[in-house]
Amino acid sequence: MLIARLIAEPARLAARTDAAIRSLEAQGMLVRRAEVLAAHEDVLELAVEQGGADALRAALDAQFAPFDVLVSDHVPSVPRLFVSDMDSTMISAECIDELADFAGLKDQIAGITERAMQGELDFAEALTERVRLLGGLAETAIQQCLDERIAPMPGARVLVETLKELGCFTVLVTGGFHQFADPVAEDLGFERVVANRLAVDNGKLSGGLIGGIVDSGVKEAVLREESARLGGTSLATGDGANDIPMLRAASYGVAYHAKPKARAAAHGWIDAGDLTSVLKLLGIPREQWVWE
Repeated sequence: MLIARLIAEPARLAARTDAAIRSLEAQGMLVRRAEVLAAHEDVLELAVEQGGADALRAALDAQFAPFDVLVSDHVPSVPRLFVSDMDSTMISAECIDELADFAGLKDQIAGITERAMQGELDFAEALTERVRLLGGLAETAIQQCLDERIAPMPGARVLVETLKELGCFTVLVTGGFHQFADPVAEDLGFERVVANRLAVDNGKLSGGLIGGIVDSGVKEAVLREESARLGGTSLATGDGANDIPMLRAASYGVAYHAKPKARAAAHGWIDAGDLTSVLKLLGIPREQWVWE
């Protein structure tokens, strides 16, 4: 049995649900149940047999896009662990691109970032090259960038604080840098941070990193390590190719306004709403949300 939860405007749900069910059944799937969640009138839950998750997501995509969805082999619930990417997921910017603007290199570095997030470039090589290009930039640019360019995604604090209140352990894991991730994590409420660290020499970026590189393998390893420690189910959110192994390894891997490869690899996605849509897909009533 597969459980699909999707978020769309109530009028769209009413207009397209019957067509969606007919489409699923035409593909050999058996819809055992289709009902709106009591806690959220814009969330439709389907219980489906005799079909694969990819085919189910594709059929729903054809009927409801743009929409938000999660497909699971059980009824989704509050996870014990939440692991999230930072840039373009928990915050609205790519930190390295914004930092590059202070060095007059934003277009050049942003082009490399985009190709890496699309999965067209090796992440570690792309990161090393971008960091090298930042060599000589004043360390003070980091704080200026934080103050002027970095803001939480809508719903980020509500998502993190609500999950924590319900007993979930939260981890921010990023291919970005501690100099950004640590203050972002403190602001949003994350309990652990895993990130790269920019090397600084005499008040300027050296063009290198301290320690190993946090890449897709590290992200997946962090999720698996914490899952083994905590037990229970896990949630992961991310937007780029570097997040794919982590999204696949989680019980609920949700791609947030993501690149196509990440969206295709995830158990679900947020294409229309903000990060509070994750709470709806997990079935957490609004009265339990922790508001800012």
